[in-house]
Amino acid sequence: MNFLPAIPIEGRIVAVFLLGAVLGALANLATYRLAWRKRAISPHSTPDASAPARCWFDRVPVFGWLGLWRETPLHGRGFWIRPMTVELSSAFGLAWLYYWEVVEAGLLVPELAQPAPAAWQAMLHTPFAAHAVLLWLMLVASLIDVDEKTIPDSVTVSGTVIGLLLALFFPLAALPEWRPGFWEAVTPEGWPTMAFNSPGATTDWPDGYPLLWPLVVALGCWLLWCFGLLRRDWYTRHGLGRAVQLCLARLARDPSTIRIGFLATCGVIALVMAWAVGGRGWTSLVSALIGMAAAGGLVWAIRLIGAAVLRREAMGFGDVTLMAMIGVYFGWQASILVFFFAPLAAVIVGLVVLVLCRDNVIPFGPFLCLAALFVLLRWPMVWNWSRLWFEPNGLVPGVILGCLALLAVLLTLLQIVKRLFFRYR
Repeated sequence: MNFLPAIPIEGRIVAVFLLGAVLGALANLATYRLAWRKRAISPHSTPDASAPARCWFDRVPVFGWLGLWRETPLHGRGFWIRPMTVELSSAFGLAWLYYWEVVEAGLLVPELAQPAPAAWQAMLHTPFAAHAVLLWLMLVASLIDVDEKTIPDSVTVSGTVIGLLLALFFPLAALPEWRPGFWEAVTPEGWPTMAFNSPGATTDWPDGYPLLWPLVVALGCWLLWCFGLLRRDWYTRHGLGRAVQLCLARLARDPSTIRIGFLATCGVIALVMAWAVGGRGWTSLVSALIGMAAAGGLVWAIRLIGAAVLRREAMGFGDVTLMAMIGVYFGWQASILVFFFAPLAAVIVGLVVLVLCRDNVIPFGPFLCLAALFVLLRWPMVWNWSRLWFEPNGLVPGVILGCLALLAVLLTLLQIVKRLFFRYR
């Protein structure tokens, strides 16, 4: 990517703007195709038989929706406003992210001069591309979650695998380990990135072959994630033995079991090969796997606590796989920060929705994505503020337990307010 800084910045911004519009159109297409209730709203989908004939201009991002208003009788009044807004926001948002992350080196400020030197800009395209992929996946997941209060595995599982491949082949895609006064002493190719043992991580940890325990950790994280994807219906009304029997029978009949088993096998082979090669790619991959397991495990704990407090399913397992995907790109440290911010926003918005709309069910996935976006855009400030928590003698265990306890308290308060509201309305 060394040739990219030679292109005038105006040309790059225009190109990224157009790319963002195309990605927005693809996000709309994925939203309507991957949802449980598929709809032929996207101009790239096969239209309904009773729909007016479509033309090539309908497929132009943003502007095409101005003509698709003619399908209002089929899809409802104003159906075209949201997808057009998605494409327009995607175009402007991606262009702004490129300028902030590559030209201004927003993830590294205030250590670098503005604009960033050409050598730094060339390397900063790698994390920008990874974050563009993550933001696109979170956009699709959020739109589907808002529509149907579910997140399809086709989004989160694919995004997780892509993130692991990026971690292996492009280690610089990870968040930088921002340290005051440190960047003047490193080269673009050697800047420190977030790893399992950050802050103060060394680029050769954990090493590959013949050190065995990093492979065991990586395989454990991978197989745990694959196990979480399996359909595990569990009913103990007729005893533990009967519950195990029914669970195994359903696993044997479910078509997804074979696909997940194949995915798990391919992953094990790939991990062993990456371990044998070692190097910075292996270090980045192990850190991404640990981030995946830690982030997904935290939201899994939220799911269990919410079910215990609310006496019903507090969130779907799609939120677990969504957070696991975010953990691959962010690492476990930044994922804990996402975990800290998301429930607070969800509870505040949930109370507003409860009072205004009398809807006591809100999707949690968009709040996870908003918290992840906040952590990304404020990364130097957030990491500089919180990095002491992650020192060897830091407060991470206490923070995790505190967040879980805070969640239980907030959900209990929400449950009390909801009961009072519906009793005296």
